[in-house]
Amino acid sequence: MNGKKKLVLEPAWCKGCGICVAFCPKGALELKGEKVRLKEKGECVQCGLCEMRCPDYAIYLENEEE
Repeated sequence: MNGKKKLVLEPAWCKGCGICVAFCPKGALELKGEKVRLKEKGECVQCGLCEMRCPDYAIYLENEEE
């Protein structure tokens, strides 16, 4: 396994609270239509702060498939 992670968004679980957006150190996330999404030129560094702060488990990191 290569240890790389990818950001996964579950829009159905997202309530649009914006906590993940506020805690993203790179400003890679935004709310669009009351749902979180990765900005078009978002520079996610897979730090996991969004995952730790999301009260609805709507955003998380998972291992990438090889």
